[in-house]
Amino acid sequence: MKLDRFDTAILEALQGDARISLQELSKQVGLTASPCWTRIKRMEEAGVIEGYSVRVNAARIGLGETVIVQVTLDSHSDEALFEFGRALEAIPEVLEAFLVSGDYDYYVRIAVSDTRDYERLLRERLYKIPGIRHSKSSFVLRQLKRNSPTMAILA
Repeated sequence: MKLDRFDTAILEALQGDARISLQELSKQVGLTASPCWTRIKRMEEAGVIEGYSVRVNAARIGLGETVIVQVTLDSHSDEALFEFGRALEAIPEVLEAFLVSGDYDYYVRIAVSDTRDYERLLRERLYKIPGIRHSKSSFVLRQLKRNSPTMAILA
């Protein structure tokens, strides 16, 4: 979908505050409410806007540690990749998982309360997934940047 300056302005405003009123959004982007709403609906239907969500501060709910786990599988068959992905979906502590190129097959981002909680997760969940050949864990010391793609990269 080709985006113009009004579309990108709408997306930037919604990324800043998805709860913004249509009237305030219209004012910010320089459109009246009706064309602004039409553009939002068009971007939703085209899949540019996938949904609206709430950002939760993991540390405030007792999940103060983030771990990046790099995983190598024994097999790269479609079935093995599907089963591994399905197993990860069943682990609530797994926030994101990426099938990647390079030395490892997956990068998995996990939220836990502390190192003991991570050890428990490894023993009880992750290492019980069949087909893992090797893994390497790195604890995140500090998050430097967190956001979704911005419209600045399209400019």
